Amino acid sequence: MSKLGSSSSSNKPYYSGNVIINGQKVASNYKKGNSVYSSYNMNDNEKALYDYLGQTLALNVPNVNVFSDDVRQQLQDQIGAYTNQGVNLINSMYTPMLNSLKTDIANRFGNFDNSVFMDNLSGIESKRADSMSSLAQDILAKQNELVNDELSKRYDYLDFASGLQNQIDSRILDYLGLAAQNSSMGNAYSNASRSASGSGFNTSALLSNLVKNAINTANPASGTGLSILGSLFK
Repeated sequence: MSKLGSSSSSNKPYYSGNVIINGQKVASNYKKGNSVYSSYNMNDNEKALYDYLGQTLALNVPNVNVFSDDVRQQLQDQIGAYTNQGVNLINSMYTPMLNSLKTDIANRFGNFDNSVFMDNLSGIESKRADSMSSLAQDILAKQNELVNDELSKRYDYLDFASGLQNQIDSRILDYLGLAAQNSSMGNAYSNASRSASGSGFNTSALLSNLVKNAINTANPASGTGLSILGSLFK
């Protein structure tokens, strides 16, 4: 029995696939031993950015909600400045009122030991107490605002770093997929060529011989040759 066309799969070549941009190989697909590898070649700038993003995420994600001593001090300084501003505003409003009251009472009664002074003083102090209570609520709201703003900045930065890293990963996968596609096309073409030649016949020569035989054996008068020739191309 003829063994034309038989071959071992281990002898079949594996065609690698490459992606080259501006003369530089950026991605490749190849076989080494019994394994197929896909590789992306980063330039120095890409590697520096990729490493930085990985380090940034690794260092900051576990501590995203943890405030260092420096950050806590910065927040406390801002709260202190906000508190002082509020207290100074309240004092600027009520201190002149108290001084005016004292002057008026001293001029009218000569002392402060009277009901008029005490009633007016109580009214002013009550209003100032309300203002201080409102300031305390404002300070608490300001503190929450500063904390949330700091956390928001951190999460926005990590989202940006993560998104940029994902874009790089996606681009790498696209290039690797293109390299694998190039490899598959090369192997498909090789397999098709081997299948055609592995039968032991020359396809072009076979077709030529069939046409010649059909013409030589035909009866031109009956048109048989034209029928046989036509059937070969259906």
